[in-house]
Amino acid sequence: MASMLAVPAPLVRFNARFPLRTHPALVPASKRPLDAPTLWIAPPRASDTLLSADVECLKWQAFLALRGLTHIRLRTDIAPDGALGGALPNLHVPLSQSPLGDAGLANTDGADDGELLAAHAIPAWVDAHVGPAPAADDALEGYVDAAARIESRAWIALLEGVVHAALLISQPKPSYLHSLLFPKPSAPASESLQKLLLPPPAPLTGLLTFLPPAAVPSSGAIRVNTPAVLSSYRDAVSALSERLGTDKWFLGSSGPTPLDALAFAYLHCILHAPDSIRIDVTRRVNLVAWEWRVRCLVRDAFAP
Repeated sequence: MASMLAVPAPLVRFNARFPLRTHPALVPASKRPLDAPTLWIAPPRASDTLLSADVECLKWQAFLALRGLTHIRLRTDIAPDGALGGALPNLHVPLSQSPLGDAGLANTDGADDGELLAAHAIPAWVDAHVGPAPAADDALEGYVDAAARIESRAWIALLEGVVHAALLISQPKPSYLHSLLFPKPSAPASESLQKLLLPPPAPLTGLLTFLPPAAVPSSGAIRVNTPAVLSSYRDAVSALSERLGTDKWFLGSSGPTPLDALAFAYLHCILHAPDSIRIDVTRRVNLVAWEWRVRCLVRDAFAP
């Protein structure tokens, strides 16, 4: 019976070429304890070391800086897939500064690593860490009056709508050959572009029906009326310049508000965008000077 269950000699000789070896367990290297808030962002441009090239990350950098936080560390080696919710930025805070407190996290795995916050949780952490903004009122949110607070909603919608759409379509597209050699799953259009899309193309007919939908490059999957977007964008930039005038902060606020953080992020990215949208901002001296002043404030808040 034993001879029937024996491993055949050829198989034994073959397995002998791949001996099983064991190695000692790897001891993790000693890690540096987290002792300061660290913002995970998309990498900056080659010409910069602090300000993210991604407008979404830059919004939160400006928000933290304009709320008075300083010595914030940056981490740029995290891909969006590795962030909470699959999107950057995230804020990594020490355990002593966690919204849950020491008691809430002390018994969890990795408690010494602190807590990782998604972007939507950052304002609550800032309020708990540094208190409400100096000029902020619970009802007015830092604006001079209720009318300005209501008006700020319209400007935020304009920036995140038309201006964001113009910024997206101004980005250089990969070549058709690059799209074929390195295909990427087409991401859904952003909300800014969804509002400006033309009707979808008619269904394929005749011989074209044999072509699979994946054969269509992603750049052609979305049809945008580019002239109409750019026309609305120019009107938005003109209105933004007129509304700012010579004020220190938008809407005449005595201190920075979330609208100022949002406006700075878009103006900074536009000033590093192609000429198709950059020139419209460079023609407004007050916008350029305001962006430069706020840029210095934001850069000073982050540790190199």
